[in-house]
Amino acid sequence: MKKEITLQDFIKSIRDVPNFPKQGIVFKDITTALKDADVLHFIVDSLYEQYKDKGITKVVGIESRGFIIGSILAYKLNAGFILMRKPGKLPADAYHEEYALEYGTDTLEIHKDALDKDDVVLLHDDLLATGGSATAALNLIRKTGANNILVNFLIELRFLNGLKKLEAKEVSSLVSFE
Repeated sequence: MKKEITLQDFIKSIRDVPNFPKQGIVFKDITTALKDADVLHFIVDSLYEQYKDKGITKVVGIESRGFIIGSILAYKLNAGFILMRKPGKLPADAYHEEYALEYGTDTLEIHKDALDKDDVVLLHDDLLATGGSATAALNLIRKTGANNILVNFLIELRFLNGLKKLEAKEVSSLVSFE
């Protein structure tokens, strides 16, 4: 029988992992939330209710944890799902964008033909920290011609001020940590 889950239950299901991926970082691990079917239903249902009337045509998930909820949400919204990947993993022509992390640099890619100007895009990832990967993702989406972009995260680490870097129509998170 399905258990009634609240936002507090979701918050409690997130595991803190100290010193990962490097010393001084406290990693917010969502695998403990995802393994609980009731919490997973809560996450997806909450996001679906938020976005069901926004006309979303494509959900873009950032590798790799953005793929998990992003693809489920795309299915529920009757939208296409677009993979935003690390370098060298997409088989066709792609746009590339390098960005800074709180612990180094990385690059994201999107197929050049993934989106077009008529798409209403929901960019989804598990976590907003410094805003580096999300800013790169927004830049890549705009390179495809899409400009109607909403952004969603499961978790925002507000103390890292990543939200201030994002230029999007609407940005939201299920939970924020100060």
